[in-house]
Amino acid sequence: MKKVLITGISGFAGSFLAEYLLEQGYSVSGTVLSGTTSPNISHIADKLQLFSVNLLEKESVEKIVADSKPDEIYHLAALTSPAKSFENPQETIMNNVIAEMNIFEAVKKSGNLSKILITSSAEVYGMVSEKDLPINEQTPLMPGSPYAVSKITQDFLALQYFLSAKIPVIRVRPFNHIGPRQAPAFVVARFASQIANIEKGSAEPVLKVGNLSAKRDFTDVRDIVKGYVALMQKGTMGEAYNIGSGVSYKIEDILNKLLSLSTIKVKVEVDQSVFRPVDVPDLVCDITKIKNQTGWQPTISLDETLKDTLDYWRKIV
Repeated sequence: MKKVLITGISGFAGSFLAEYLLEQGYSVSGTVLSGTTSPNISHIADKLQLFSVNLLEKESVEKIVADSKPDEIYHLAALTSPAKSFENPQETIMNNVIAEMNIFEAVKKSGNLSKILITSSAEVYGMVSEKDLPINEQTPLMPGSPYAVSKITQDFLALQYFLSAKIPVIRVRPFNHIGPRQAPAFVVARFASQIANIEKGSAEPVLKVGNLSAKRDFTDVRDIVKGYVALMQKGTMGEAYNIGSGVSYKIEDILNKLLSLSTIKVKVEVDQSVFRPVDVPDLVCDITKIKNQTGWQPTISLDETLKDTLDYWRKIV
């Protein structure tokens, strides 16, 4: 039975990845941040080996890697909000880079060269010109946030360890993934949680929004994690891969789809305070590389994802 370690296993993508790997017959362990609860994995906790740790603590990470001896590591743990990274750029960059470095150093020290998947981000492409759409893996990197800089660093740090330490690495650059369990700091979850609270009567029927004209490539998280596994199985070590749907939608269109699912009339108001200092007009993914090498492509429709997301929030608000 192949042994897998997932950092950030209790997070949005990590919890769905754990579910999928268990279904595929893997032995799954994972890290959770010390002092936090893990509701996303409570239903499968008895099937997992969990390590409570701060990934910035080098010795603790070394012990986990040495004890668990994973065949594969999916490194998902990170500070993930581009918007919040403007508030504390140093924390975002230091956290994301040092945590990954500790993983690589622990694997190198263990002598067991686990295959590692590193989650970069489509945010690394940043201010993409219209002529460069759709975005492939050769598109120039133009980071528009401290978060994007941290993800470029993670991406190239992984490449460095592949080249210098011969650690087998897959670098993924996922575009926006959405679905149940996502934190309301992200746009679709924020809309869905607000609508659910309005329907419940615990909030005024007014939905505050930011920039609705930006276009993003949205993929269901349950498809994204299958892409991660497909790349671990069939991807070329050292290479970078975009993962997305290949279609971008205006945020306004996403909002209107969610509002059409609401049981109550909601007023929309623009709130300048949630605008980013820099906001990329359009991000759309070219999935040619991952599709050609693995056969992966998304299967869950946007409408299904939005309905599932809203229903999730209706259950927990």
